[in-house]
Amino acid sequence: MRENKYDDPDFFINYGNMPRSVEGLNAAGEWHVLQKMLPDFNGKSVLDLGCGFGWHCIYAKEQGAKRVVGIDLSAKMLESAKEKSAGLDIEYHQMAIEDIDFSIQEFDVVISSLAFHYVKDFNLTCQKIKHCLKAGGSFIFSQEHPIFTSRPEQDWTFDDAGNRLHWPVDHYQQEGIRHTSFLGHTVTKYHRTLETVFNTLLDSEFLIQRISEPKPSEETLMAYPEMKDENRRPIFLMIAARLEN
Repeated sequence: MRENKYDDPDFFINYGNMPRSVEGLNAAGEWHVLQKMLPDFNGKSVLDLGCGFGWHCIYAKEQGAKRVVGIDLSAKMLESAKEKSAGLDIEYHQMAIEDIDFSIQEFDVVISSLAFHYVKDFNLTCQKIKHCLKAGGSFIFSQEHPIFTSRPEQDWTFDDAGNRLHWPVDHYQQEGIRHTSFLGHTVTKYHRTLETVFNTLLDSEFLIQRISEPKPSEETLMAYPEMKDENRRPIFLMIAARLEN
């Protein structure tokens, strides 16, 4: 069984109180960059892997997508997504990302936001995306940056006064499981290097079009000054790719 922390009542409540959960995409520090990496959704069929509360599904539909499908392992997340997108024609399915089994060339666009660091087999996932994506289709995703996932502690080094000194990187080349702490719970994530991410995409016949290691916008920092240290190291990696014709 895939790990499903998001259906833990305490974890779900804590996650639901995060600004990005309450206020949607505009409260996500990386949205101002990711939005520019997305293709034109008008008339397209879109698959969202790890759709969570459905914010990206809603955005795609509002941008004119013909068909939008969101999948997530969490029943609680999907219940909330259905409530938030009431009145919009969006399909939601409960399943793990690794278990998708859509028809060949079923979608024009595949997106995923901050989910692949929970996926054990990135190669298998890319092969399945390749199968269900039309030739020339777009694949855009974000994940936690390998600099962020390399150490299970996922935290700063502090001085005796509690000041943040630097962000340590260690065991970077040792790919695999990291048991980390998130919202007061132990969560299983998977660390892989930049080399593995890029080469897996290339081996799956994706053409990389854009890469970003985003930092918060000035507007975000004004609204959430506690995010100022996000400028000191990348927390997210975002990639826009296209499947070869």
